[in-house]
Amino acid sequence: MGNKKKTVAVLYGGKSTEYEISLLTAFSVINAMDMEKYHILPVYIQQDGRWIAGSEITKKLEYKDQLLLNENSAIETKAEHWLAPSTPATGAGRPDIIFPLLHGPNGEDGTVQGLFELLNIAYVGSGVSGSGVGMDKVLMKDVLSAHHIPGPDYLSVTHYEWEKDAPFVVSQVTDTIGYPCFIKPANGGSSVGISQCRSEKDLSSAIAMAFRFDTKVIVESKVEGREIEVGVIGNHELFVSVPGEIKTQGAEFYDYQSKYEDGKSTLIIPADLPDKVKAELEDVAKRSFTALNLSGLARVDVFVRDEDQHVVVNEVNTMPGFTQFSMFPLLWQHTGLSYGKLIEKLIDLGFERHQEKQNIQYQIDTDSKAR
Repeated sequence: MGNKKKTVAVLYGGKSTEYEISLLTAFSVINAMDMEKYHILPVYIQQDGRWIAGSEITKKLEYKDQLLLNENSAIETKAEHWLAPSTPATGAGRPDIIFPLLHGPNGEDGTVQGLFELLNIAYVGSGVSGSGVGMDKVLMKDVLSAHHIPGPDYLSVTHYEWEKDAPFVVSQVTDTIGYPCFIKPANGGSSVGISQCRSEKDLSSAIAMAFRFDTKVIVESKVEGREIEVGVIGNHELFVSVPGEIKTQGAEFYDYQSKYEDGKSTLIIPADLPDKVKAELEDVAKRSFTALNLSGLARVDVFVRDEDQHVVVNEVNTMPGFTQFSMFPLLWQHTGLSYGKLIEKLIDLGFERHQEKQNIQYQIDTDSKAR
C-alpha cells in the first residue's frame, strides 16, 4: 500500500441491541491502532440512526470518553459529507478504508456493506451476501447444511406463522426438535433474546421473548458437548487460530450476563483437544468460512460432541467481539498475532479484497456484444 498514511474511518454504535458492545469494541480498536501509520476518523451512529463524524483522533483516549461524540464536537452530522469524494470545496474527502465495528442488525448484516459497495470504498470484513447470511442464523444453517457441514437440528418460525397457528408450531418443535432446546432471534448476537426450554410449557414465553428482537426465530436442539471457538482470517488463503474453550459457572448456557456482566465464564486458551479433533475443527472452520462466502475475519463457534467427539457448528460470527479482552483477539494473541498486528492485518485484507474487485467489468464492449 506504499508509505502514505491511510485514513481509516472507524464506524461504531448503531441501531442494535449490541450498541454498548460496539462502543467498547471501538474504544479498544482505536486505542490499539498505530497512529504513526493511520489517520483515524471516528464515525458514530447514534441509536436514533443519525451519523456523526468526529475530528481525527491524534492521541490515546480515556475510557471515560466512551467515544460518545455529540454534535458539539462533530465536524459533520451527515454521512454523505465524509463519504463523498474529495473536492476543492470539501477538502480532505472520504477515508481510504472503513472499519465497521458494528455488532448485530443494521451494521453486521450487510446493510452498511451495501452502502460501501455502492460508493466503491474499501472496508474491513465480509461483503453484502456473506454478512447477510452470516447474520441470519436460519439462512446460515441452510447454507452449512447444503455443504454437509454438521450442526444442531433446527426449525425456523416466522412471526406470521406463530400468530396464525401457535399450537401447530409447538407440536412441530415437540415432534422434530424435542427438549431441551434453544430459542433464538434469527438475526441477533451476544445471546440477546435467547432462552433454553426444558419442556413444552416453557416454549411459548421463550418464543414471545425472541420475537421482541426479530420477526423470525430459530429453534435448535441442544448439543451436549464442549463449547469451542476459533478465529479465521483471510480472503482466499485462510488461517485458523488456536482453539479456545468456554466454561460457564452458575449459568445454563453462555448468555449475555455470562459474556459481559457477571464474570462467571472462563476462557481457556488454548483448549486442550486431541490432535484429531483440532484437525477436524480447522477443516470445518475453513469450510464454513468458504461456504458462507466470507472474507476478512470470522469467529466459528462449535461444539465438540460428547457422544463421539465430532465437531458440530453452532454459528459463525462475521464481526465478533473485538475488545482486547474478547475471545477473537485473545485467540490470535495466543496464536502469535498481537492485537495491534491483527487490526493491521484485517485492514490489509480489506484493501486486498477491494483491489481485487476493481478488476470486475461492468460494461459490455461492442466486440463482446457481436460475439
